[in-house]
Amino acid sequence: MLSKSFMADVSTGVFGRILVQIMVAATIGFAVALVFIACPQDLQDLRKGEVMPVRNIKAVLTNAIENGNAVTLKEAEINQWLGRELVVKQGGMLADIATLKRLWVRLENGRAEVVMERTILGQPFTVSMFLRVVQEEGDRGVKVELQGGEIFDGLSLPVQGGRFGSLVVPQGFLLLVRPSFLKLPELFHDEIHLALEEMARVSIEKGQLVLNPREPSNDALDPLLPH
Repeated sequence: MLSKSFMADVSTGVFGRILVQIMVAATIGFAVALVFIACPQDLQDLRKGEVMPVRNIKAVLTNAIENGNAVTLKEAEINQWLGRELVVKQGGMLADIATLKRLWVRLENGRAEVVMERTILGQPFTVSMFLRVVQEEGDRGVKVELQGGEIFDGLSLPVQGGRFGSLVVPQGFLLLVRPSFLKLPELFHDEIHLALEEMARVSIEKGQLVLNPREPSNDALDPLLPH
């Protein structure tokens, strides 16, 4: 019959090996995550966007609201406009070692990704935040959620917050950079007011943003609805 001390030694040894394996796996996972964070996400799809005339976005939105017409803003047009209009400057604790080079917007079905392209100590680095628009029945304008949907299929939590480098991270991991993103609306107050508060419908689609100042209609002859 096995003694209690022998069983305890075996048990301790087994749990010890399991604990060591967990620690090794966690260390490897952390190291891999750091590699993905250090590697900036690929922005070639945005850099190579279609070259097109850049309109005055504020004037385009104003005219659409006054005339009651839907307007479509292409992803490439928005990024070219941002490159022309936005003067970015790195502030805070990283001011001496980091430079904010450019702001990009990637439009996907149902969400937008706002990407800050930086250099830190001369090395490229990207950080991004996902945005979704939410519209309640009967309300004019839309609300913006700072998230990009589920990380794991079928689980409502946690939600995707954005990316550090090329690594998708949960919403809570963006707390350190959230203030930088929240300052951006101050730079484009008029455009954001027109696009999100004055428009009745806003739809984020692959490569484009569709804004409509008219309320949904059940009229089959409504020219703004697909037939």
